[in-house]
Amino acid sequence: MIMTTARFSHPLRSLLRPILPGCLLALALLCGGAPAHAQSVVVLVNGEPITSFDIEQRTKLNSLTSGGKSSSRDEIINELIDEKVKIKEAKKFGVDPSGSDIDSSYGTMAAGMRVNSDQLTKILEAKGIRPETLKQRIRADMVWSSLVRGRFKESLQIGEKDVATQAQESGEKTEMEAFEYRMQPIILIVPRGAPQSDYEARKKEADSMRERVQSCDEATSYFRAMRNTAVREIVVKTSADLPQALRDLLDKTPVGHLTPPELTKQGVEMVALCGRKATTVDTPKKREIRDKMFRAKYDAKSKAYLQEVRKAAMIEYRH
Repeated sequence: MIMTTARFSHPLRSLLRPILPGCLLALALLCGGAPAHAQSVVVLVNGEPITSFDIEQRTKLNSLTSGGKSSSRDEIINELIDEKVKIKEAKKFGVDPSGSDIDSSYGTMAAGMRVNSDQLTKILEAKGIRPETLKQRIRADMVWSSLVRGRFKESLQIGEKDVATQAQESGEKTEMEAFEYRMQPIILIVPRGAPQSDYEARKKEADSMRERVQSCDEATSYFRAMRNTAVREIVVKTSADLPQALRDLLDKTPVGHLTPPELTKQGVEMVALCGRKATTVDTPKKREIRDKMFRAKYDAKSKAYLQEVRKAAMIEYRH
């Protein structure tokens, strides 16, 4: 069974084969009593081993990330094979992220779980999963996405005509009110670890400024004169770029005024709405249709490409 999305594994760089019983006992003690057969080679993929330990690790992580749903041993093995052929194919085209790139993605994943990298590592280790196992899956996903998008960029493009045709065939309406927003983020900084009273004090400052500010120029002038305040560069986004809740908030905010203050890790944040104009360049519905069409094209191309590289791979089953 071929899986179109790689997961993770970490092939052992060498297989320890102690000869003397005393060495075997020492190894067991150092590894916490792990059985020797846990490192037996199950499959060789282009000369690289997939061990029973890799399969065990993948099984644990799949169970953790799928809410306890288990995968069959054959499914796990195929995922690991897919991962190896993807990484090898990507290296042929110079797609080989550095360790720091992988660590950065690992940290981003942790942040999405509202923890830091060290905390994510502890979560994994508590379940008997090495962090390298997840990092290997991250590597495979990263290189394959980059490779497929890079090699087949032209065929994956979705034009406005394609979106309109798809919308017509499905009976969906793409024309709806959409805007282009010019926004200036403003942060009233509160040091990490500060008491709640500091946040409340800064929030009162923000509320006071909301009553005074009538334009972005005023916002820039007032806030840059305040202590511990950051005024960011103006950013431009369309309705399709923003979540519904933020769109609703911006649509209720008069141009030149500030959005209500929000408490964040950095302090108290607001947005000065510098401009809002109607646009037909993109709408949330168009973006939704375009993304859906792209995903379908990407998945089909990824599956076909993976089948191709697997056929060319040397896969030897040992057990």
